[in-house]
Amino acid sequence: MQFLEQRRDQALALFRIVIGLFFLIHGVQKILKGGSLLAWPAGPASLIELIGGALVLIGLWTRWAALISSGAMAYAYFVVHQPRGLLPIQNGGELAAVYSWAFLLLVFTGAGAWSVDQLRKSGKKSLTNV
Repeated sequence: MQFLEQRRDQALALFRIVIGLFFLIHGVQKILKGGSLLAWPAGPASLIELIGGALVLIGLWTRWAALISSGAMAYAYFVVHQPRGLLPIQNGGELAAVYSWAFLLLVFTGAGAWSVDQLRKSGKKSLTNV
């Protein structure tokens, strides 16, 4: 188990990168379909998916981007999907629910390795050590 524990930050980074990429692609797909960015709630949701996905992907302001993205997906689940049925399998809201929980995890864990947040943090440490 020590082998796995030593790679925790890298596994978290891969998780963040994949979730961010998928969310970004989801937003790009909606925008390319030609939907209006002013239409509620699809327009703002598309922007959150695009911008939030990109920020999570590169690991910049990860906790804030993940918090907003998690909230947007919780809203999508409860307002759009949940009225169609109680369970995600019944209402087609599995993806919204999974995204909401995945982003909530990133709110608590942060970006992990290979992130702009980590570079910014290490840059500040090196500046204070000068």
